[in-house]
Amino acid sequence: MTSDARRLVPRTDVVLSDPRLREAVARLGRPVVKAAVADAQQRVRDGGLAPADVVAAALRSLPGTAGGLHPVLNATGVVLHTNLGRAALSGAAREAIVAASGHTDVELDLAGGKRARRGRGAMAALARRVPEAGGVHVVNNGAAALVLAATALAQGREIVVSRGEMVEIGDGFRLPDLLASTGARLREVGTTNRTSLKDYATAVGPDTGFILKVHPSNFVIRGFTSGVEIDELKGLDVPVVADIGSGLLRPDPLLPDEPDAATTLRNGADLVTASGDKLLGGPQAGLMLGTEPLVERLRRHPLARALRVDKLTLAALQATLTGPETPTWQALRLDETLLEQRTRRLADRLAEAGVEVTLVASEAVVGGGGAPGVGLRSWSLSLPLSYADRLRRTPTPVVGRVERGSLLLDLRCVPAEADAEVAAAVLQVAGIA
Repeated sequence: MTSDARRLVPRTDVVLSDPRLREAVARLGRPVVKAAVADAQQRVRDGGLAPADVVAAALRSLPGTAGGLHPVLNATGVVLHTNLGRAALSGAAREAIVAASGHTDVELDLAGGKRARRGRGAMAALARRVPEAGGVHVVNNGAAALVLAATALAQGREIVVSRGEMVEIGDGFRLPDLLASTGARLREVGTTNRTSLKDYATAVGPDTGFILKVHPSNFVIRGFTSGVEIDELKGLDVPVVADIGSGLLRPDPLLPDEPDAATTLRNGADLVTASGDKLLGGPQAGLMLGTEPLVERLRRHPLARALRVDKLTLAALQATLTGPETPTWQALRLDETLLEQRTRRLADRLAEAGVEVTLVASEAVVGGGGAPGVGLRSWSLSLPLSYADRLRRTPTPVVGRVERGSLLLDLRCVPAEADAEVAAAVLQVAGIA
């Protein structure tokens, strides 16, 4: 049987000559397609695939793009899900990335034919959104913004920071370790739950590079607590750097406890750092906004070159700042009644087809280390727990969340036009499609 099967395996060159695979080679590259063909051929040798089905099997196993990342439908109810890439970009930002993917005028003045400042359009857009900032700069993420500030302002010197703000920023990375890696020394003040102005004043001295204020954006401490506001720290005559975390540029009534860049600067911060791929709803980036002399000093530091963003990020950031409402903004404000109606329609459709499904009230969250404790009233499909793994393996993976022994699919972050894809995936997993 093994010998016969091997003789029946179609030759690689013959399979690759199929027009459908030639098109795939042009789109994905020969190595990727050849590997898929080899896998299908092995299945024939093992007796699990008919020789005539090699091309079809290879085509089914090919990725959607050469990039290797799989688009998924975020039905977790977490608007900014770090494991799913945080903010989903707007259509305008996606179009901007495609337009910037070829040769562009990223550092060229087309009118004068001379070199121009990199990312000037994105920087101008950011400055317009936060006129309180005398200068703006962008690096590749929020942690990089803090590293650049610490290196340029406090290498070999001290950073004064409250013990209650010594946070872990995810994946095991801790703020103290990040800052210490720059050659700065941390001068911790206060206690976990209470820090006073006197604590800061006692610590500040000739060796102080700056005072760091960190918004603990992924946890909340309640009870016997106290802290010091930025406007109080200005009297200590050292720079104040504020890491606000989530990238909110201006106050948002939906998130009253979330700090924003404009207010933080008005209150006296010399520099504000934030992420671009959280509440701003843009690409991964570290935003730096502050006084013009300070930002220019950071921009001209040698490390800034290593931390600079590429043309695709600049294009997406500018489109996010100047374009329409982002998917993040829309998901946070999605009308609860409309969401219920939409979820109910999908539940009825699945139930009529024989799927074990119920409509349940649920709670979504902001996520991405932003607005801890803020819940968003939502609605979800409740499905058997066994569906969870299989839904992640459908042609368009659907990722939900497991809660109390059931799989919940929250459509808040799923585009309405993708509801049919959710239904198709569930029906496939249920063995009905």
